[in-house]
Amino acid sequence: MAASSTLPQHDISRKSPVNRSGILTLAGFGIKVRMQSGHLEIEDGIGPERRKIKLARVGHGLKRLVCIGSDGFVSLAALRWLADQDAAFTMLERDGKVLAVTGPVRPSDAKLRRAQALAHSSGAALRIARELIRQKLTAQEQVARHKLLDSATADAIAQFRADLPTADSITTIRLIESQAARVYWSAWRTLPINFPRKDESRLPAHWRSFGARISPLTGSPRLAANPPNAILNYLYALLESEARLAAAALGLDPGLGVLHVDTTARDSLACDLMEPVRPLVDAYLLDWIIRQPLSRGWFFEERDGNCRLMGPFAVRLSETVTTWRRAIAPVAEWVAHTFWSTIRKSDIPFATRLTQNKKREVKGAASPPPPPAPQPQNVCQGCGKVVAKGSTHCATCAVEVSRERMLKIARQGRTVAHEARASARRRETKRRHDLALRNWSPSDQPDWLTDEMYANQIQPRLRDASLSEIASAIGVSILYASDIRRGRRRPHPRHWQALAGLVRVPG
Repeated sequence: MAASSTLPQHDISRKSPVNRSGILTLAGFGIKVRMQSGHLEIEDGIGPERRKIKLARVGHGLKRLVCIGSDGFVSLAALRWLADQDAAFTMLERDGKVLAVTGPVRPSDAKLRRAQALAHSSGAALRIARELIRQKLTAQEQVARHKLLDSATADAIAQFRADLPTADSITTIRLIESQAARVYWSAWRTLPINFPRKDESRLPAHWRSFGARISPLTGSPRLAANPPNAILNYLYALLESEARLAAAALGLDPGLGVLHVDTTARDSLACDLMEPVRPLVDAYLLDWIIRQPLSRGWFFEERDGNCRLMGPFAVRLSETVTTWRRAIAPVAEWVAHTFWSTIRKSDIPFATRLTQNKKREVKGAASPPPPPAPQPQNVCQGCGKVVAKGSTHCATCAVEVSRERMLKIARQGRTVAHEARASARRRETKRRHDLALRNWSPSDQPDWLTDEMYANQIQPRLRDASLSEIASAIGVSILYASDIRRGRRRPHPRHWQALAGLVRVPG
């Protein structure tokens, strides 16, 4: 699909090409990854907005090279360079399809792969499937209860999870998982999706809510028809690529699954490993769309209605790879250990290559907490511009929002001011002041307390007194006290003595 002037691509360059997590994401057309003078030379972008990067073999910090799209080339020498540097290469489509994954592969143990192949006859497959779905349903229950605030859905999922211990076949476990998924995603259906007000006139109606997880285009989650499902598909693609890499790094065959059936061109074991981590991806998306709006410029709609991600936005999402890699590692190691435990004379402990837990146990060190997932860009709720973290509007829209808020508050104030209770309070205040005025006599005023004394000695010193002190001393409102302190109003002479005492004017 050629770039169009109606689909602007923003500049994706940044100060350092490789972020702190070791992820470098490429997007655009004519992507080139090749070797040049011992360096990994990379080029990506669209039209005149091209980016060129050169990485040396030392100090590059690269762990994942993520390529979005299929327009370009990667040389064999570049793949060898990545393998030598223990860096993985992932090729994704923006619709959530994993095209290719390659990365560091440890020498596999034939006994481990044989145990994996015989998992259904040894009973390991049933044990693994039951535990993976148990973890998934537990996490889905937490999302429904604490994120969606839907106790009925959470209780229903908990009931399905309670049936897992008695499930005696993989087919039964699949049925329980599918029934729980139907209840879980039904709670998402009416979730509203917010966009900046400027974008509302350009939005299709079905983009305003999460809708069904099943796409009307395919009858499956593939080819999402709205933005939240498109984001979810892409994040799942990142998770699937990490699951493939984790299985290969442990010496497992990513294609021999236990829960997912064997299918052409699908790594079933990678799909199995994803199951407990999927709700973490769901929670990440849910926190995002609840807190802030999505921008219309992050998506485009193809002629068949398929919602796709724009390149810069997909690059931003790719920065979450580290979070999913850390989440999938203990799951993959547990599955590999379960396979290993079915081998006779398996006295050699299984290595924890992904989490390094055994090495930490020997050293007496605790496992580090997982890093938080990168937060998406914060956009203005009015125009969709990128704003600082914690802000809801840009400087331009903030003025309009403040004006509307003040008008709303003023209307509310006028309404409250005309209520019976407010009228009664005004009558009571006027009655009290009229009574005080009748009871006051100019002869009661001290001889030294003159107009000149108030103007020259008392009024200037009122600037150092707080409004609340002035209002409390003479029984007036804060607004009236402000006018007195600024000299816009002169209080009745009966108040002068109280004000003189407040500012310590000697009598």
